[in-house]
Amino acid sequence: MPERSIIQSSGFANTGERDRRSGFTLRLRQPNYRGLCLSLVEGIDICVDGETYPAEGNFIMLRGKSFTHADMANATQIRWAMGECVEVIVPKAAGLKIGVHEVGCIMRLRHPYFPPQFQPAFVRESRHITIIQP
Repeated sequence: MPERSIIQSSGFANTGERDRRSGFTLRLRQPNYRGLCLSLVEGIDICVDGETYPAEGNFIMLRGKSFTHADMANATQIRWAMGECVEVIVPKAAGLKIGVHEVGCIMRLRHPYFPPQFQPAFVRESRHITIIQP
């Protein structure tokens, strides 16, 4: 079951082999009470310890399928359901150091029932979470 926080403490890990890290992953819970299609996600920026990783360079993994930022715009039939989590895969040579990190996200979401002048809606959150894997 997902945590109440949008940024989940589980799923925060480095990717790649131990001596050749290629980035890190961060699990995020769907913040909308209705869920929405991936095409309505304009982007998810990630910030770790003050360094920002823009949405355009990240990948989103939903139900085992990976989407680039550009792919999401065309994913009109893929629904990110309420309570469901995605993994944001962030390329970063050598990954992150083991230990506690201040992690933030900014999601830009469009809602079909909001007037255009109020689009996108920004969902921001930050918290401290730990990478413990060697």
